[in-house]
Amino acid sequence: MKITDAKVFIGGPGKNYVTLKVMTDQGVYGLGDATLNNRETLPAQYLKDYLVPNLIGRDPRNSEDIWQYFYKGAYFRRGPIAMAAIGAIDMALWDIKAKLAGMPLYQLLGGKSRDGALVYAHATGSDLEGLIDSISYYQEQGYQAVRVQCGIPGMPTKGYGVADNNQQNTPFITDFSGIIPKEEIWDTARYMRFMPEALMKIREKFGPELKLLHDVHHRLLPREAAEFAKAVEPVSLFWLEDPTPAEDQNALKFLRQHSTVPIAIGEVFNSIWDCNRLIENELIDFIRVAVTYAGGITPVKRIVDLAALHHVRTGFHGAPSHSPISMAAQAHLNVWAPNFGIQEYLTLGTEACDALFPSNHGLSQGKMFVSDQPGLGVDFDEREAQKYQYNPGSHPVVRLEDGTLWNY
Repeated sequence: MKITDAKVFIGGPGKNYVTLKVMTDQGVYGLGDATLNNRETLPAQYLKDYLVPNLIGRDPRNSEDIWQYFYKGAYFRRGPIAMAAIGAIDMALWDIKAKLAGMPLYQLLGGKSRDGALVYAHATGSDLEGLIDSISYYQEQGYQAVRVQCGIPGMPTKGYGVADNNQQNTPFITDFSGIIPKEEIWDTARYMRFMPEALMKIREKFGPELKLLHDVHHRLLPREAAEFAKAVEPVSLFWLEDPTPAEDQNALKFLRQHSTVPIAIGEVFNSIWDCNRLIENELIDFIRVAVTYAGGITPVKRIVDLAALHHVRTGFHGAPSHSPISMAAQAHLNVWAPNFGIQEYLTLGTEACDALFPSNHGLSQGKMFVSDQPGLGVDFDEREAQKYQYNPGSHPVVRLEDGTLWNY
């Protein structure tokens, strides 16, 4: 069996999804997602210029050797561009192998540990009242877990992850008006005065059963992160995400000494070497890697296995930048992983997206259920893809009030 061709597509409804389709001489094809948010053309070109020419003629069943070839065979390793491209190939090869076996992919991983995987939605509000309305909306939709983000009173801009006009289920972070990013202002003191009390009010209103998550998005220094984590302990958060930039992994030791709040980190990691010390030293409780950015199913399964040895659960990244292909790959990992925790779920379930990526995966009562179709269980309609093209966009850039550039 040989790979005969591979095509790369960029575009989609409201996002620049980078989709890889790998064809074989037996008519079986596999799909992968290489979307790198706001840098989509880079992994696409890396695939076209460097990886696909070295993929043609290989046996797709040898996914381990192919992964090692592209990872170890490159002198300059890792990085989000290369790993997103390698990840797309790896997903496509697993898709092919599972189709050849006539099984859903999770069976090749070891079968199901659960039927449905808990997911969380993003509740936002420009003020506390709007946030409470947003949480109520998602509860009505059956969600058992929500990430809560609120506009900060007195801050010139709303803060991270807050939608305009309290809109629900919208891709509100990327600005598609151009490649030059807008600038936001961040004030740590205002955030730390407001947010712990706001979280406590939310807990008091919605009770102990609702799982509450909150994302600091790298905005705090280590001492500030420790203070904040200690302040929100009475809220009983399901997790506190990215309290401080993870480049300084020793900062998590400091936080651990001061608080028992569960910590989730890793959505920007792109290999096991970014998170092995955090896991082995048990400095985090949830690992947030994404199957795209971290290089595909093959290396992410290794990360999950390592995490299981150290009481760390999964909490895969699932923002709108992940197409239904990578979300399907993560869905299969989620039903298999013995140390599953939760799955972020923000892929827009629009009719246009479903037409481009048809599947029988389902969402019910706050849980994701995988299709039993062979492979990843998601397809790609090339005719629908012709409707879309690359549309440049950007995330905001963050500055402090004195103009100092800060962490996005």
